[in-house]
Amino acid sequence: MSNQAEDIFNFTATSDECIKCGKCIPVCTIHNVNADEVTSPRGFIDLLGEYQRGNLDLDKQAKDIFESCFLCTNCVDVCPNSLPTDMVIEEVRADIADKYGIAWFKRAFFTLLRYRWLMDIMMKLGFVFKTCGFKQESKAGGMRARFNLPILKADRLLPSLSKTSFLNKYPSTINRDGARRVAIFIGCLANYNYTGIGDSLVDVLKELNIEIFIPKKQKCCSAPAYFTGDFYTVETLTKQNIEYFESFFEDIEAMIIPEATCSAMIKHDWEIFFKNRGMDDWAARAKKLNKKIFMATEWLYKETELKAILDERDIRFEESITYHDACHAKKVQGIEREPRELLKSNYEIKEMSDPNRCCGFGGVTIQSEKFHLAQAAGKPKAAMIEQSGAQIVSAECSACRMQISNSLYQNGVDVEFKNPIELIDKALKERKSD
Repeated sequence: MSNQAEDIFNFTATSDECIKCGKCIPVCTIHNVNADEVTSPRGFIDLLGEYQRGNLDLDKQAKDIFESCFLCTNCVDVCPNSLPTDMVIEEVRADIADKYGIAWFKRAFFTLLRYRWLMDIMMKLGFVFKTCGFKQESKAGGMRARFNLPILKADRLLPSLSKTSFLNKYPSTINRDGARRVAIFIGCLANYNYTGIGDSLVDVLKELNIEIFIPKKQKCCSAPAYFTGDFYTVETLTKQNIEYFESFFEDIEAMIIPEATCSAMIKHDWEIFFKNRGMDDWAARAKKLNKKIFMATEWLYKETELKAILDERDIRFEESITYHDACHAKKVQGIEREPRELLKSNYEIKEMSDPNRCCGFGGVTIQSEKFHLAQAAGKPKAAMIEQSGAQIVSAECSACRMQISNSLYQNGVDVEFKNPIELIDKALKERKSD
């Protein structure tokens, strides 16, 4: 991700720096499914330049264009000038929110994110009444039943709700007096939906004799609100999290996060957000936390003996894995080798033709109001997963899991999605059962 935060509000300068080379176009997620120059990175920044010059009204058409970007950062990754296209779009979405407001269902969702106790209640109710909105069988037969994934009656796959959230399932401290001490930031989807990720992470850390601290007052990282333009929610959640993290960060070696989007938001976007608002003191506080924040596989590979332990096990699973590089893992944090190195000790990895291609999740607006774009972006991803011949697709991102699982379902591809932490935990447990 670009470090040009100080120029973020200068849309005109960003537009002027674009040399129109076109390197961004072949990798742009939205342009690949909507081949229009307007919905390309250089199209976006040209329009933003005209908007700041006063030559373009932020009308409904412009709103629709700026909300169609997936924020995958592919354009930033290949741009010779490292133009922060994703960041300027995030900023203009705040202007859009100010002018047009935010849809009621998004406001309701972001309110739940600000008040975890309220989210806990709603998720409990959702678990109890989930049969009102979901069905457990489908035309795909046993494939979906095997994965225990609910399906909207409109035939759209959504993640299951767990009876008890990860944060409410465990005590604050696990494996007390372990040789080292780390904290877990779990992320909302892993907390309420894919709770097996947290369960597996706890088991892996216990196997390594590491004391685990689960901060009970952690809040959402604010990524959903940030990508939508609800900066009030971003500021509220980020400040609350920073103040809470500061209360225990001196007592831990690291805070590990099994979610690429959450990790990128905390480690990169928090500091940038405050810099852009002129809140340098908060930016400095966010930056100070960064040295102890890691994606889970990154820390486990670099800072523990887990790789050696897995290599020593004489275990090779029959299932092969194809690995998807989540945008917020590879392009934002440079993490791609670490999960593969840990997995290849016990699994065959069959690389898909383009593991770096965005899955098409795109955020709350894409998933709700522009889902046809998510479907279009997900179809080629599902095809390359199928063509890999693997039985499992893995990525350290639950947003990718939600999108890819639905893409696989809608395209009839019988491949299971697992977080790499879950697969590593399976290898460790297999050894114990011998």
